[in-house]
Amino acid sequence: MKSKLTGKNVLITAGAQGIGEAITKHFIDSGANVAIHYFSSVETADQLTEYAIRKGQKAIAIGGDLTKEADANALVEKAVEAFGGLDTLINNAGSLVARKMLNEMEAEFWHRVMDINLTSMMFVTRAAAPYLAKNDNSSIVNLASLAGRKGGHPGSLVYSTSKGAILTFTRALASELGPQGTRVNAVAPGLILGTSFHNTHTTQESAENTIAGIPIQRAGNADDVARAVLYLASEYDGFITGATLDINGGVYNI
Repeated sequence: MKSKLTGKNVLITAGAQGIGEAITKHFIDSGANVAIHYFSSVETADQLTEYAIRKGQKAIAIGGDLTKEADANALVEKAVEAFGGLDTLINNAGSLVARKMLNEMEAEFWHRVMDINLTSMMFVTRAAAPYLAKNDNSSIVNLASLAGRKGGHPGSLVYSTSKGAILTFTRALASELGPQGTRVNAVAPGLILGTSFHNTHTTQESAENTIAGIPIQRAGNADDVARAVLYLASEYDGFITGATLDINGGVYNI
């Protein structure tokens, strides 16, 4: 895989925390140049940038609120300016924000979560697509979720809906961008412990109950997801597109 990624130019949204940080680290270790988007994790973004540069690779940390169209466009432009092109886009940014049931749902909250998880992904992908098209082979990997398959736990109605939409967004993009040489796939992680997401939104009791129903009897970790993302991204001349790889220990499969 390293030979396929060496020298490739990769943009990772929310690439300095949780699963995104692991993804960035794996790309760096595989020889890629990385543009690391961050919203608040500037220190980690800078550390990852320094790590890549020490290994002789190009790296840049770029802040921005991707729910703002101008910030999303600027992110892509800065990445391309730094590297001279773009081979891969990893759409990792997203959040549950808070748990709210239908009977306490405000329109503002609904739109906020949709914008963070879905609209931002569209903005960045739209900006990146013309640059990806300049390569004979390029790739996009979108971060969905097991919640998009099953509906999630109580209080994750908006999050689950947005992640389910990402599954369809991925299939539609694969069809639309295939002729330009861009493959588009997704990963759908299940319970991934050790990240700020689950540290914030998942109780220990809920995690234990979920783990009890996982056939391999453990939760996932960020590296489990990162390895899958790298595989899908690295098969530049591959035949996999429009697919979603489920990473959940076998608790859900179709």
